Amino acid sequence: MRASPPSRAALGFLTAVLSVLTFHQGMILLLHFTPIPGIQIAGWPYSFSPIPPFGVPQIFNLCFWGGLYGLVFGLIEPKLSAPLWRNGLLLGLCAVMVGFFVVPLIKNTPLGGGWIVGNWIRSILINGCFGLGVGILYPVLRRRILARS
Repeated sequence: MRASPPSRAALGFLTAVLSVLTFHQGMILLLHFTPIPGIQIAGWPYSFSPIPPFGVPQIFNLCFWGGLYGLVFGLIEPKLSAPLWRNGLLLGLCAVMVGFFVVPLIKNTPLGGGWIVGNWIRSILINGCFGLGVGILYPVLRRRILARS
């Protein structure tokens, strides 16, 4: 039985939120302890630092935006022919590109992470893990949820 588009969208959102909380934040934790200058992250995962303009805690902000990526992933999932883990990696790379070329236009920050190699490496690792998590978790949750319906 094939899930409806709203069901796939909701499942994609949930999957992406779980991926942010596990894969994305897990990579931030690993990078926090990485002793490589330029790659190491000073902050800790699960930050509750307020994000302007509304002061939403950073982790909630990440879950929301990650969830929107997952919602789109869920909607296009039937059209994806490659293994979902590979499509998830592509989703993560899309997040990198949006983070480097769309968000700076909104926030008036330097394009391309200031063209600093360490920023690119960190972003690819963090968002790549996020996407990989979506690609791994989505089919698992889909099977479990569809088995119950």
